[in-house]
Amino acid sequence: MPFTERNVGRDAGAREELMELGLTSLPVILIGARRLSGFNPQKIDEALAGS
Repeated sequence: MPFTERNVGRDAGAREELMELGLTSLPVILIGARRLSGFNPQKIDEALAGS
């Protein structure tokens, strides 16, 4: 599965993008239009399946 990692600790642009999304906790996973905050394998699987 292709992905793009953005490290807010090293990349000021990534940090700014996170703040523009109104998110303050990590990790954030964007799958299409869905924004997932935190690590939840079930929600990730559902988003990847299009549910």
